[in-house]
Amino acid sequence: MTNKETIGFVGLGNMGGPMARHLAQAGYKVTLLDLRPETTQALAGESERFTIAEDAAALGRASAIVITMLPDAEAVRAAALGSRERSGFVVGLAAGALVIDMSSSAPLATRALGEVLDDRGIGLIDAPVSGGVPRARDASLTIMAGGPAPLVDRAEPILSAMGTPVRTGPLGSGHAMKALNNYVSAAGLLAVCEALIVAERFGLDPGVLNDVLKASTGRNNTTDNKVERYLLPRAFDSGFALELMRKDVGMAKALAEALGLQAPWLRACGSLLDAATEDLEAGADHTAAFAYLERRLTRSAKS
Repeated sequence: MTNKETIGFVGLGNMGGPMARHLAQAGYKVTLLDLRPETTQALAGESERFTIAEDAAALGRASAIVITMLPDAEAVRAAALGSRERSGFVVGLAAGALVIDMSSSAPLATRALGEVLDDRGIGLIDAPVSGGVPRARDASLTIMAGGPAPLVDRAEPILSAMGTPVRTGPLGSGHAMKALNNYVSAAGLLAVCEALIVAERFGLDPGVLNDVLKASTGRNNTTDNKVERYLLPRAFDSGFALELMRKDVGMAKALAEALGLQAPWLRACGSLLDAATEDLEAGADHTAAFAYLERRLTRSAKS
C-alpha cells in the first residue's frame, strides 16, 4: 500500500463520492474538496484514508495526482487554474504531477487545458465515465481514457479501482467519445419514449412493447435499464439530471459543428432536450423527458 500515489479528488457529488470511496477502499490516500463542506465532511468521516483540503491549492500540495469530477470544462479549468477570487490546485502541484479529468468536459477545451498544464510540467489525461450512479457505486464504470500512453499507464491502476478503463487515443478523445456516447444514449431514450407513448395510444401494453424491444433490434440502454424502473412507473429518479444530458448532447453538437459537420438528428435531439429542460422543473431527472414528450404528443393529437 505504501507505494500508492497520493490522490486529490475534486467534486464529490452523486458520482464523485462513490468513486472516491472506491479509491480509499483500494488503499489510496485521498484528499477531498467540494464546494459543499457538509458533503466533504460526511465522506471524510467514512475512512481514515480521507483528509479534507482547506482549499484547492492545499489539495494540490498534498497530491501527486488530482482527479476532477465536475459539471463541465469551465468548472474544471477554474478548479485547476483558479479565478480572481481563489487559487486553483495547479499552484500547489509539483512538476511531474498528473491531472485526470473524469468530468464530462468539451474535447477542444480539454486539449487547450492540456497545453497550459504541459507548459507547467504537469500531465493531463481525460477519463470520462459511462454507467451513471449505480455503476459508480459498484465500481463498474466504463472509463474512456485519452492521452499520452505513459500517462494513461500511470493512471490505469487508479482508474481500475473505479471501473474498466478503455484507451481511446490522444488527449481529448475520451471526452469526444463520452459526448458522442451520451448523444446516442439520448437518442435511444427519446425514441423509446415516443414509441411507448404511441403504443399506449394505439391500445398496446407499453410493458409488452418494451419486452418486444428488448428481444428485438430496438434493444438499447433505455429498454434494458430505464423503462421498467423509471418511465412506466413515472418515478423519474435515476440520479442523472436532464440538464446534464442536454449539456452532453450540446457538446457533441458543438464538436460536429467545429469539424464543419451539420448532423441533422444530433441537432434534432438537442432541440428536443432544450425544449424538455425549459418545460420541466429545475433539476428534473433525464428520464422525465418521457413526461415532457407525453404532454407534447398529447397536445399535438388534440390540435
